[in-house]
Amino acid sequence: MDALRKAGNDLLVDIEVSPGSGRFEIASYDEWRKRLVVKVKSPPEKGKANREIMKEFSKICGKDVEIISGHKSRHKTLRIYGMDPEAFLSLLQEF
Repeated sequence: MDALRKAGNDLLVDIEVSPGSGRFEIASYDEWRKRLVVKVKSPPEKGKANREIMKEFSKICGKDVEIISGHKSRHKTLRIYGMDPEAFLSLLQEF
C-alpha cells in the first residue's frame, strides 16, 4: 500500500479526510490518490477534526500519533511512533 512509508522506527501514513461524517471511520483506500480515506465526526474548524484524527488513530494503534503535514488540508500525513507497516495493516483489518 503506497499510503504507508517507514521512517526509522515510525510509520508515515497519508490520509484524505472527509469531515462531518456520522462517526469516525477508516473508510477505504483511494488507489488514485494513494491515501487512506478517513471519515471524522468533527467539523474542520479550530483543529477539532485534527484532534479527533490523532485521538482515534492513537486508540486504534496504541501508539502516539502526530500530524506532520496538512494541518489545514484534507490531505494529511500522520506519524505513528514505534509502528511498522505490517502491524498497522493487521490493525486495519481488525478495525
